[in-house]
Amino acid sequence: MRRILKVKALLSGAESPPAGDEDLLAILSRTFFCHMSFLGCQRLADYMEGVKKNYESSAQVLKYNCETYGYGESCYKLGAYHITGKGGVTKCLKTAYSCFIRSCNAGGKKSTDACHNIGLLAHDGRAMEGKPDLTTARQYYEKACAGGFAPSCFNLSALFIEGNSKGVAPDMTQALKYANRACELGHVWGCVNASRMYKLGDGTEKNDKKAEELKNRARELHGLEKKTQLKFGE
Repeated sequence: MRRILKVKALLSGAESPPAGDEDLLAILSRTFFCHMSFLGCQRLADYMEGVKKNYESSAQVLKYNCETYGYGESCYKLGAYHITGKGGVTKCLKTAYSCFIRSCNAGGKKSTDACHNIGLLAHDGRAMEGKPDLTTARQYYEKACAGGFAPSCFNLSALFIEGNSKGVAPDMTQALKYANRACELGHVWGCVNASRMYKLGDGTEKNDKKAEELKNRARELHGLEKKTQLKFGE
């Protein structure tokens, strides 16, 4: 009973394990806690990764939590492991893609990141046997953009500017819509593209005033980025 209470305290974050404590996965195998708490499993995975630097054990817990509970954050991180082969898992973009699908559909704080990653992998074809799937890319970029993920909004704008015979027709009105949304969410190049489109009248009537406003917004965002980078490097 004391061991079970100890595991509960560790997974809740109320207690830190002492140096040299036995492998928490061994503890886990003799208790029921992870089998009853997907949040507990995620905390254990984070602990094994961030504190113990035991990426193999972290990968095992992430896999269990993703496959058993479909917990989005675990599926997302497991997908990231499969991108690089971290933690001894197979380096496989198709497997990563599947993990991101589960995370995107599960919702949660990493779901928009997962949806964006699906869009990226479908867009360049890396997880699709080298054949880009722009219809799927668009679908998941739209989902991530709706969740407020600025890079997906920008990528949608670029998709509609370029177009493709295999899934997305050029549509400057849509391109402007998503460039504006990316700009609203703080994406510098979204503002730049939207400004240019208003200047040229692409997807809208020419509007020099709006073009100038967006250009100034791009400059403002660029200045903020440079200021943030400077502070980070100080």
